[in-house]
Amino acid sequence: MLLLESPASLDRSQMRIEFPNSAREELRWTQVALRIGSAPDNDLVVSAQQGSAHHLRILQDRRGWVLEVLSGAGRVYVNARPVRERALLRPGDILSLGDCRMLLCTDEAPSARAPVTMTEQGHCTAALRAVAGPLSGRVFPLHERLELGPQGDQPLELPQAASATLALFWKEGELRVAAGSTPPRYPLRLNGVAVEQAALQPGDQLGIAMHRFLVDAPGLLPAPVGTAPDVPAEHLPEDEAGPRGEVWWLIATAAVLALLIALILLVRF
Repeated sequence: MLLLESPASLDRSQMRIEFPNSAREELRWTQVALRIGSAPDNDLVVSAQQGSAHHLRILQDRRGWVLEVLSGAGRVYVNARPVRERALLRPGDILSLGDCRMLLCTDEAPSARAPVTMTEQGHCTAALRAVAGPLSGRVFPLHERLELGPQGDQPLELPQAASATLALFWKEGELRVAAGSTPPRYPLRLNGVAVEQAALQPGDQLGIAMHRFLVDAPGLLPAPVGTAPDVPAEHLPEDEAGPRGEVWWLIATAAVLALLIALILLVRF
């Protein structure tokens, strides 16, 4: 079983499926569950050569998008990796069922997102983590600028010996990405949406051809909301009862009376 990393929480109205290099129209998904298979009662119907009658379903819950391969169905591939039972999906993933390729996209344009910027410093600790493709498992730290491509910190291998440039940098406290000379067939995608440049947020997925990268920038995450500290009381209960000496005198008097009562009872019985 392949368990991918959990995506950020998403609205149910924010999923869109594109079919790369196909004339098939994109599918927008707003339901809690999406059923995929060759039977006509599925939400997304594929050919019998591509999938079983009821092959898989994608559910939306608090974790995000959850892929479940149904009993008796063949394996499914996510970013060219086999999934036999379950996997957590994120926008930008490529789901392959036979020769049917589905690109999972967020339905929100990156330019429409609220900006996330640093307020006190120009930048924070950030890195680009490769999760699929030839560079899978590599982590590329970002200081002032990180560039991947022929003249950058790390070359990007593309099909048909094509070349592309991908740059991440800080600008006015905002983490941004920009694509250089990118072939039209392999555009830079941010959470599945084709972009030339865009502002980034923690957990975003960048994709170009078979490469998939996750943006790690914990300093851009909102600070956790903590509980307010308890305000010390201005006056303690014993302060309101009287001076501290008077309180101890009352305690001592009560103790002596209790002792006298105990002695009287002991003498009588």
